[in-house]
Amino acid sequence: MLNFLKKSGLNPKALVIAPLLVLTSIFVLLAGLLLISGNVPTVAAAALLAGGVAIYAVAAAMLFRMGISNLARLESLGRTDSLSLLPNRRALHHDTQAVLDSGEEVAVALIDLDGFKLVNDLYGHQVGDSVIRQVASILREVCDGNASTYRLGGDEFALTMAGTLSGTILEGICRGVLERLVHPIAIEDRRIGIGASIGLARTSKTHQYDSSELLRQADVAMYVSKRGGKMRCSWFREEFDRNLEALRDMDDELRSALLNEEFRVLYQPLVDAKSRRVVSVEALLRWVRPDGKLIGPDVFIPIAEESGLINSIGLWVLRVACGDALAWGNIKLSVNISAAQLRNPEFPIQLGNIIEETGFPAERLELEITETCLVLDPVVAERSLDIIRGFGVSVALDDFGTGYASIGFLRQFRFQKLKLDRSLVVDSAGDESSRAMMLSSISMARALKMDVTAEGVETQAQADLVRSAGCDQIQGWLYFRPMPPEEIEQHLLLPASPFECERDTYGKKIA
Repeated sequence: MLNFLKKSGLNPKALVIAPLLVLTSIFVLLAGLLLISGNVPTVAAAALLAGGVAIYAVAAAMLFRMGISNLARLESLGRTDSLSLLPNRRALHHDTQAVLDSGEEVAVALIDLDGFKLVNDLYGHQVGDSVIRQVASILREVCDGNASTYRLGGDEFALTMAGTLSGTILEGICRGVLERLVHPIAIEDRRIGIGASIGLARTSKTHQYDSSELLRQADVAMYVSKRGGKMRCSWFREEFDRNLEALRDMDDELRSALLNEEFRVLYQPLVDAKSRRVVSVEALLRWVRPDGKLIGPDVFIPIAEESGLINSIGLWVLRVACGDALAWGNIKLSVNISAAQLRNPEFPIQLGNIIEETGFPAERLELEITETCLVLDPVVAERSLDIIRGFGVSVALDDFGTGYASIGFLRQFRFQKLKLDRSLVVDSAGDESSRAMMLSSISMARALKMDVTAEGVETQAQADLVRSAGCDQIQGWLYFRPMPPEEIEQHLLLPASPFECERDTYGKKIA
């Protein structure tokens, strides 16, 4: 009702004034009719008029009191989030602007929950609502009356504080919030892990902003925290805006690059550890801008993932790679898939369409995914992987040794291949514990009937080490650099000859 009145341009006080005006009009009309009527004696008319005045006064007083009470309640409802019972975004702007108008310094923290969408997807919105209420309770408890707490909607909350030391104190409160969220939240018989990314912004005597700008700055800082690894606090800095503009510019450039075919797919062959013959190739994406500048995938892939453009780029890579690899006999084709692609419920269908369109044999295609792809959304990932395997496509776990995959994790997702990360291979040459970790990883893969590939092999000593450890395939610059598709066929007939070389600056792989 309050929002309707605001949108209609009506003052909420009209809810009180209008009924009083109607009552007054009725009383005046009846009194006038009574006075001008000649049928009622003067004394009786005076008595009736006095009684009417008394009744009118009582009715008006009751109506006014009820109206003011309901108006206050309506105003309160309009400023309160119905789920968490915290003040809402409207209240935040009102309260913050009031403090700013008084000349006091203000600090604002914007809190965005990490992994909340997954909670809704896994357990349903009822459990998600319970998590929101629990988080609201945690925020109130940690703030302990020192900062004001708000829910802005969805999984976003805000904290505000006024005063000269508000920034320092509020940062300490935010770190306390992060410490509390390290521990899972208990909802009935479930223990749900939830994190948070926090952005902070503040005014000062030399930098005064309105409430909208202050909240915008906190929002920008929050996304810096999220991109930086989550579960952290970041203070807004002016260069964040410049970086944001640069990211937007690169996002626009990426869209143009896709339309103008500025991307290139190179292929790095993998050799059999014993025969040294090429048994597989991995597709690697490169971006060559019109000015000739080469942009590494470590730069543009995160931006493409954040903007959602990675889905289009990833499908383009799959389509091009399947078309190129058709002529390369029976060797496998490996393509890296990002977490964003795997979370897309339409991806398996799109993959099936590409296989059908290109005519590429599904049993020759291998998708490489990292642990992050699975940890972020295991239910959706497992469902997608089941469909993908149904096509005959195999799945490999990439960069093993850099995360926290357990034996249960490996068994759950039933990988066909384990790819040892380059760091594990390099460290094993001079560190016994790393070598033991590599050997145990290979033994575990063998027990689970998985092939093992060693990545990033650059020296003959490393090749000898991984070969004696039991790796099935070797990938690295010792044998082959990434190369254009027209150079692949000439390397398929004879065993590869090793040569030691420096690692390419842009040797990182595509999603």
